[in-house]
Amino acid sequence: MTGAEKSSAGASAGASGEAGAGGRTGDGGRTISTDIPARLDRLPWSRWHWTIVIGLGTVWILDGLEVTVVGNIASRLAEPGSGLSITSGQITGTAAALYVAGACVGALFWGRLTDRYGRKKLFMITLAVYLVATALTAVSWEAWWFFLFRFLTGFGIGGEYAAINSAIDELIPAHYRGRVDLIINGSFWLGAVGGSLLSIVALDTGLLAMDVGWRLTFALGAVLALVILLVRRHVPESPRWLLIHGRDEEAEEIVTGIERQVEAEKGVRLPATDARLAIHQRKSVTFREIAHTVFGRYRRRAVLGFSLFIGQAFLYNAITFGFGAILTKFFAVPTDRTGYYFAVIAVGNFCGPLLLGKLFDTVGRRVMISSTYLLSGLLLFGTAWLFDRGVLNATTLTACWCAVLFFASAGASSAYLTVSEIFPMETRAMSIAFFYALGTAAGGISGPLLFADLTGTGRVGDTVLAFSIGAALMCAAGLVAAALAVRAERRSLEEVATPLTAVAEGTAASAGPGAGTQGPPTVGRA
Repeated sequence: MTGAEKSSAGASAGASGEAGAGGRTGDGGRTISTDIPARLDRLPWSRWHWTIVIGLGTVWILDGLEVTVVGNIASRLAEPGSGLSITSGQITGTAAALYVAGACVGALFWGRLTDRYGRKKLFMITLAVYLVATALTAVSWEAWWFFLFRFLTGFGIGGEYAAINSAIDELIPAHYRGRVDLIINGSFWLGAVGGSLLSIVALDTGLLAMDVGWRLTFALGAVLALVILLVRRHVPESPRWLLIHGRDEEAEEIVTGIERQVEAEKGVRLPATDARLAIHQRKSVTFREIAHTVFGRYRRRAVLGFSLFIGQAFLYNAITFGFGAILTKFFAVPTDRTGYYFAVIAVGNFCGPLLLGKLFDTVGRRVMISSTYLLSGLLLFGTAWLFDRGVLNATTLTACWCAVLFFASAGASSAYLTVSEIFPMETRAMSIAFFYALGTAAGGISGPLLFADLTGTGRVGDTVLAFSIGAALMCAAGLVAAALAVRAERRSLEEVATPLTAVAEGTAASAGPGAGTQGPPTVGRA
């Protein structure tokens, strides 16, 4: 946090902390003192944390599966006998745009509700929306039906990003938050690998009829979502969210239960904590307060989030929107074989967050975010130069893409991590939703308009230009990160961004009868 931001946060906290005796405030809320955030952050890694990762994080695999399968089976859906009267252009154009639009609208709609009504309610509802929409996509018989449920599938997925990233960051200890967040967001590419391989099976008419294979791929996505939904029932509400919204007894019960599980597993007594936080509980925060916080008080951080999302969106679009056309036009790779190349690229994408994630917690956010952005941008410039010289073939070009995306994937995943931890608790889900919608819209609108046209012309110079645009914006975002990235590694969320509801300890006793004799009520271990 910069000095200006600390001063502003402190002033806001002091202004909101006036209260009467017993921690009661003028607006009917309470001011409490709690050690719950510190207790969550001091937990060692345990089986309970793996439950969180599996229950919440695996949905990105479904997202990767969805996006990849639809792109790869577009040609089959457009063929006579598929059971659906639709063209390939409608699938890659209209349906893809509706999925993106649904994701953007869903992120903003569900993100606001996540901050207001809680993480658990929303990550259950949004997954249920995804499940139903995917299942109904499988039984499409007309183009309008397919379009409608592609939009609703995106609507559910968009909400997942806000609800899930909020919950994960608030439940995972500070020492592990960076690597866990990166690996979970990077798991999208595991779904992409599965989608690439699954589409090969779905397109094999020797195994499945033309009007059956593509339906089964969507049905499988619904079945996987149902399994995740069942696991997710055991994931608790965020204690941090409960504290702020006046449900401190529930928060204490959840954290005490987690501590008992961890102590039983490790066979040791967890150490006590002395870090406390005073919170003025409120039922809700207005949209105006959220906007002022993100774009006023933390405007430097907003610039950082904007830069990271735009940079990664354009780099990925420069490669992914044209990869199939490049392989077929320049290297004569058969259309039904491009899925194998994409699977290789997807593996490279997942390996980046998997192998580099720990460094974001040890080396630090600023160094790792800026270096992954700059390295991926420079490597894409190098790929463009080699492509222009005509020294690459399908295999070596794919290897170059893997190297670029190894670093780019870690960088792109860190963009989600960044916007989920650098803004106050009360604005977290909405901040994630806004920047996710921004990056998704940039990719879904600018990408097809710019990169698909450039890489589809069959001219070397146009493809080189596409690569260069993506590389330049990625490098620019890396430079912004070098200047503005927040050193959030191994720091509590409350230290990185002071909650809007935080007050100075003892402030609650500073006014009204009994001032100086009674502090805010204590929640948590004494």
